[in-house]
Amino acid sequence: MHGSDVTGLPAVRLLLRGREFRRLLVTRLSSQAADGIFQASLASAVFFSPERATTAADAAAGFAVLLLPYSLIGPFAGVLLDRWRRQRVLVVGNALRAVLVVGTAALLAGVGVGLGYYVAALAVLSVNRFFLAALGASLPHVVDRPQLVLANSLTTTAGAVVAISGGGIGLLLRQLAGSDDVGSAVVALGAAGAYLLSSLLARRLDGELLGPDEVPRRPMSEQLGHVARGFVEGARHVAERPAAWQALAVIAVHRLAYGVSLVSALLLYRNTYQPDGLLRAGLAGLSQAFAASAIGFAVAALVTPAGSRRWGQERWIVLTLGCACVAELVFGIFYTKGALLLAAAVLGVAAQGAKICVDTIVQEAMEDNFRGRVFSLYDTLFNVTLVTSAAVAAAVVPPSGRSQPLVIGIAATYAIGAAGYAIAQRRRGPIEQLSVD
Repeated sequence: MHGSDVTGLPAVRLLLRGREFRRLLVTRLSSQAADGIFQASLASAVFFSPERATTAADAAAGFAVLLLPYSLIGPFAGVLLDRWRRQRVLVVGNALRAVLVVGTAALLAGVGVGLGYYVAALAVLSVNRFFLAALGASLPHVVDRPQLVLANSLTTTAGAVVAISGGGIGLLLRQLAGSDDVGSAVVALGAAGAYLLSSLLARRLDGELLGPDEVPRRPMSEQLGHVARGFVEGARHVAERPAAWQALAVIAVHRLAYGVSLVSALLLYRNTYQPDGLLRAGLAGLSQAFAASAIGFAVAALVTPAGSRRWGQERWIVLTLGCACVAELVFGIFYTKGALLLAAAVLGVAAQGAKICVDTIVQEAMEDNFRGRVFSLYDTLFNVTLVTSAAVAAAVVPPSGRSQPLVIGIAATYAIGAAGYAIAQRRRGPIEQLSVD
């Protein structure tokens, strides 16, 4: 029975029969759990420390420090991933992150948040560029083409849910260890242990299977000398494939809208909301919002394979952005904690549904020897647009996080993105698919 002939839970079971896919999935999940724990440590130290106030400008500066510089790693990651065995990247990358996180925790406990802490955190997140790009480029090697949409749905959604769960674990550790910098350092040490576990799990993967299919035998100095040219070649490869660059453009529009919403929500939970029964404020309340998003991610994983198969991946992307627009207007404009949680859940469905389809479109449109570069470009685009949207939020969002005109602007951004992508894909026609073998 072919993977394209079954759907739903039987299709998931068929997918999970693949040993290397299971191993890649477990490696990803353990790493993303560590990401969630480490991000909880970062958030508690930078944004939710009792000793520090937070404004939109502070939040934007934090995003810029932690995201924009290491986005520059993207071109290097992509070119090198098309020359390095991706299995070794997964093993070495997370082992290195475990060591770096221990150093970050030591700095946080010793001297607190400062330049040294940001540099250490930057190093941890820089390594993450290689790891995530390697995962995206490796997936077509462990599943058949008809299973790619389902595989992307399962891996990205399960990864997001596990990352949010890791954030919950980090929050629990912080409550046990204390809300000061030492408590945040203890949370970081928990992330180090999870990164080390992921590195050990990656050792079980077949070293040759994940690609790249052709590995140039060149000295490292010569490889690094080809970084700029390789990045240009990867960008040109994308530009020659309208399906790919249009998909990347629409996900960038989504990230712009999402980033402004994220800063607004952070400020609401930090500076405005008060605890009310089960609905909390502060870091605990923000964790509830992320949990609502995780529910949305899970729903997206269930409905996206069937939806994209029925209407097509491009139409599904348009539909998800349209749902995001409606959610912003219906739920976001009230600024109550309950309405915000509902908006977070619907936006989770929309964001994850769109990303699953974009991942698949990019994977199918790219030749394998370019996938590392393209997914690094994809990842860089994610972070640059988020930092850009945070900068916009710094200019327009008040410290309270409340701004009805901002909600309308976010909804309009989703609507424009959906309409523009619908027009572009109607003019372009069907996607040209390449072999992944």
